[in-house]
Parts: sequence; C-alpha cells; structure tokens
Amino acid sequence: MEAAHIAARNFASHLRDNSYPGRGLVVGRSSLDHGWVMLYWIMGRSAHSRNRHFVVDGGTLRTAPVNPTLLTDPSLIIYEAMLELPGIYLVSNGAQTRTMYETLSTGGTFDAALAQWQHEPDAPNYTPRISAMLMPAQQQVTLSLLKANPIDPAYTDRYTYRPAVPAQGLGVGLTTYRGDGNPLPSFTGDPLLLPCAGNPADLLDTYWEALDVHNRVALAVKHIPAQGGVGTIIVRNQQIAMAQ
Repeated sequence: MEAAHIAARNFASHLRDNSYPGRGLVVGRSSLDHGWVMLYWIMGRSAHSRNRHFVVDGGTLRTAPVNPTLLTDPSLIIYEAMLELPGIYLVSNGAQTRTMYETLSTGGTFDAALAQWQHEPDAPNYTPRISAMLMPAQQQVTLSLLKANPIDPAYTDRYTYRPAVPAQGLGVGLTTYRGDGNPLPSFTGDPLLLPCAGNPADLLDTYWEALDVHNRVALAVKHIPAQGGVGTIIVRNQQIAMAQ
C-alpha cells in the first residue's frame, strides 16, 4: 500500500474515528513547498483539562488557562509545547519541552534531556510523555515516547524513534492514548504515518474537524522554512466557557 493510503488509513482510524487519542504531535513535510510542518493538539475529558487554550509568542507555543481562578494544579496542563533554537524545533506534551531546549542549548542531546523525565504521575492513566525534535538542515526527525511499564508502572519504558524523513505531504506522529477508556490505554507501537497535505490553514481545518467535537480543546500548526528560521504558528482554540 502506498504511503499516502497508509497515512489516510491511520488518520481515519486513529483520529477521525477515535473519540479520544489524547494529546498528539506530528512532524512532517509541507506538500506545497520544501518547508516543514509541526502539529500539536490537546484534548480533555474533565473541566480542569478543558480549562486551557493555546497562546503564541513568535515561534513559541504554550498552554494557558482560560479561567485562571479555576486552575487547581498547573503542573501537567500548563507548559511550553513548542520551542525553537537555531536550526532545531521542539514539540512535546509537557514541561519536558523546556528541558529539551535548555539541554540542547548547552550542547546536550535529545536523549539526555528526556532521561531526566518519566511518564506523567497521573495514576491510574500514567499518561505517556510524547516529544519530537526536527533539524531541517540535517533532514532529521527524532521522536520519543516515555510510558509506564505494563508490569510495574513505577518504572518508565523509553522509546526513541529516528524514522526516515517522510515524503512531501506526509508526517510522522504520536498520541498519548490508543483511545478512550478508564483507565486510558497508552499509545503503543511505532509512530504513525499521517497526512500533511495543504497549506497550514488547510491542515488546521483537516485535523480540527477530525478531532472529537466533545473532547478537542486546542490545535496548532507551525510552518518552518526549508532551511530553518523562525516558524509561523496558527492556532484554533475551543475556548470553552468556564463558570466563575
């Protein structure tokens, strides 16, 4: 089966027909130029998880509360989701984005940064930490999945992926969960091949419409020039009204 058909199948089964893939990221190649695209989205089932939106500051994407008065524990829901260094672009679903940024800026490595982290301490779900790094000049994409060990969740299983660079219009991605459940089942297997066709606004529409209308919270698409430079981010927020 050709790559585009595999990507379309994965998109349908894992996103469009799945009520709760959880948070997700995709790194891919633009179909319109030689640039790159990076996507990140958040979902939520509880009022606390839904009380947030995306804020953009240049090439940085972060989460912020919609209603700060209702924020009880920011540790797992308020963080920088996208950061960039010269020639390096980072995305993750938690505070590890900042650790990657600081470690790489002082000569450390992607793996060394993530060695400082474990899966999220949110029993019984034990949400995985998903992260990615793009280095356009080196034509290199690296992804990481930190998830609870199935025998003893006190331990973290660590997976690092260095897939071949996808063709134009395609990307590789991870999500935190396989689907809905109680507890939520963690993502398993290799990164998913997913579509990245169209301009950033098209991608925003495509992925937003695929995410479950009751659980989606916010989505961002970042376009990165072929040889680097500051990325351009567009977002869509559900902006769920929260009671005072």
